[in-house]
Amino acid sequence: MIKEAILHMPLSQYAYATTETNFTLRIRTAKGDVESVCVYYGDRVAMTEPVPVTPVQMKQCARDDLFDYYEASIQTDFTRVCYYFSLTSEGKTYYYYSRGFCEQMRANRIEYFQFPYLRREELMTEPHWVYDSVMYHIFPDSFATSKAQLSGQPQSCGQSHSHLGGTIRGITENLDYLQSLGVNLIYLNPIFAANSYHKYDTIDYFKIDPCFGSKDDFRQLVKELHRRNMRIILDGVFNHCGPDFFAFRDVIANQKQSAYRDWFYQLNFPIHYSDPPNYECFAYVKEMPKLNTSHPQVRDFICQVGTYWIREFDIDGWRLDVANEVDHETWRAFRRAVRALKPDAFLIAEIWEDADVWLRGDQFDSAMNYMFTNLCRDFFATATIDARTFDEQFQKALMRYPFPIASAQMNFLDSHDVPRFLHHCGGNCDRLRLALFFLMTAPGIPSVFYGDECLLTGDTEPQYRAAMRWNPNEQPLKETLSEWIHLRLSHPSLTRGNYRSIYTDSDGGYAFKREYVSKDGIAETALVILNNSDCTRTIRPDDSCEPVTLQAYEGTVLFLT
Repeated sequence: MIKEAILHMPLSQYAYATTETNFTLRIRTAKGDVESVCVYYGDRVAMTEPVPVTPVQMKQCARDDLFDYYEASIQTDFTRVCYYFSLTSEGKTYYYYSRGFCEQMRANRIEYFQFPYLRREELMTEPHWVYDSVMYHIFPDSFATSKAQLSGQPQSCGQSHSHLGGTIRGITENLDYLQSLGVNLIYLNPIFAANSYHKYDTIDYFKIDPCFGSKDDFRQLVKELHRRNMRIILDGVFNHCGPDFFAFRDVIANQKQSAYRDWFYQLNFPIHYSDPPNYECFAYVKEMPKLNTSHPQVRDFICQVGTYWIREFDIDGWRLDVANEVDHETWRAFRRAVRALKPDAFLIAEIWEDADVWLRGDQFDSAMNYMFTNLCRDFFATATIDARTFDEQFQKALMRYPFPIASAQMNFLDSHDVPRFLHHCGGNCDRLRLALFFLMTAPGIPSVFYGDECLLTGDTEPQYRAAMRWNPNEQPLKETLSEWIHLRLSHPSLTRGNYRSIYTDSDGGYAFKREYVSKDGIAETALVILNNSDCTRTIRPDDSCEPVTLQAYEGTVLFLT
């Protein structure tokens, strides 16, 4: 047994509660090294000694390139739990507890792993509606000016500017299009008053950018979305502001004497508004001075913004920009303030790396899943990894978080910050089509960047933020994408089911199952089969199905009951 590979961490993605009577335990072992794993749990305040324990056989739930992962879901009336594991390899059994390994378990209960209390405040729960969501990500300037039209004309509205003329009213007038596509959650890049067309250099957090319209326009958009049982989240930019934000203007004018000098993270006086700046910014962009979010006044201001747009306009959540550069306590305060007003508000962090420390139930519900994006690029678009490597790394990504959190990650192929997926595909729309199919069948919240259905492409900002194509003849993937969105939303196995890899081969064949059992015991299994190759193939993933013939870059779902 390779003991160095064995890992369990209490109160983490390896031990979490989903209800006050149910918790999940995981343990990691070296790949192919262990024959069986069992967990023994008991009441950590039991009146007898030794504490009575109940054994539960654990099942392998994932396998990556180096490790196997085992999992058990335990239903119990105990509110305080202690536990340890047994692992068997080559006929030899070891027990594993907080101090390490032993051949006979003689340790006292206080040396077992502990789940101190299954507190309702610390349950791994997401807003109830998020799993049934398919997101459509809109870059407002590039989307629409009116029904099925984008003017393409730049505007200047005082300090604010736009490039292509998109407006909030234009989004409202095209909700029929979005609803026919099947999406039910809209994510807008920033819409608040700002200098640049992208609106990440905020002037006024309480004002709609005049190039985009008015508060009345936005109120009508939210009202119409909710009438259609659709939701909306906004982009909050609180790591930094723009050069015309009132506090930064005051600092520029009054330098050390400014009442707002402490609102910014690191200023060097005299401040030089030049390239490169001599003050802390987002990256080295002088137009985006970095806010000192831990300052009580700044933190309070951010919470006021977060609650204002919920209270006054009834938005459904926030995507928070550059979340990994803002202090954790500000996000905790933001969550408390927002959730006090709207308990099911959805909070997504823009974090490009592993987001574990932001996803522990006190800050965010989800993060932008760039690992998903990069894996899909490497497998579907560029074919630089094979199906086995893709699957191993995808399973590793799922094991980063408790499953309720992993299932709420914002999955996407491209966004306003990265090249279009079709660019990585070398213009091959069949590869894009298969990647979109996987997006709609994989665990996580699917997000479609506007225009993917129209085959928008490019690797520079002007290209991947290009104008939406409103001619139906330029929307070749719309009907196919709509079909897959409706398929996903019609089957709980695809919105809530677990993930079990069952087949990969060296020629692009890949299959997995997603299984879901409802509270009333109704089970559904989705068998997803993909052919990521340029030729027709017949694939039989396992004995539960007949061989399936798939065309090049084709996928299918079989539902097993």
